[in-house]
Amino acid sequence: MEKASGNMFSIIIRTSLVLMVLCGVIYNLAVTGIAQVIMPDKADGSLVYNEAGGVIGSKMIGQSFSDPKLFHGRVSSIDYAADGSGTPNYAPSNPDLLARTKESIEAWKVNNPNVPVDQLPIDLITNSGSGLDPHISVEAALAQIPRVSESNGMSEEEVETLVNKHTEGRLLGLFGEKTVNVLLLNKDLQALTS
Repeated sequence: MEKASGNMFSIIIRTSLVLMVLCGVIYNLAVTGIAQVIMPDKADGSLVYNEAGGVIGSKMIGQSFSDPKLFHGRVSSIDYAADGSGTPNYAPSNPDLLARTKESIEAWKVNNPNVPVDQLPIDLITNSGSGLDPHISVEAALAQIPRVSESNGMSEEEVETLVNKHTEGRLLGLFGEKTVNVLLLNKDLQALTS
């Protein structure tokens, strides 16, 4: 009986070690290797680089832009901190959500006096589900054109051309809406104006 339990213990230890190596090392190396071959940009974090080769962000994580010369993204209650993805799950009647929304509307009025509040796209005053969304709707980008063009001394047509260049289609041509990546748009805008 003692010998049988010793053999069983040995089998358990060997099986555990094999599974640890297989699942903890080999699987992870295989998945990482396949991702690096099939989609290296995404596997490395979809990083965006400046002209000097420095990392300025990721195509998949939004950033906070407040300069009037730049396009602004969605509100993020977590300040785009990727380590804390998610947003408060406030009901529409929650006083904190109402206060933050009113604050965003007042900031819009100050920063975009040429665009009435009734033309303010909802995605500019609401969080995305993750709080990290780098995209805004095409309407949200177009609504900011008067401020951006005036602040940069550009014509509205020039800025609209830039927005159109950065408009991304629906997923597989079917799902979701057309969007604009704010970081990529602002990167090209800064390249034109510097």
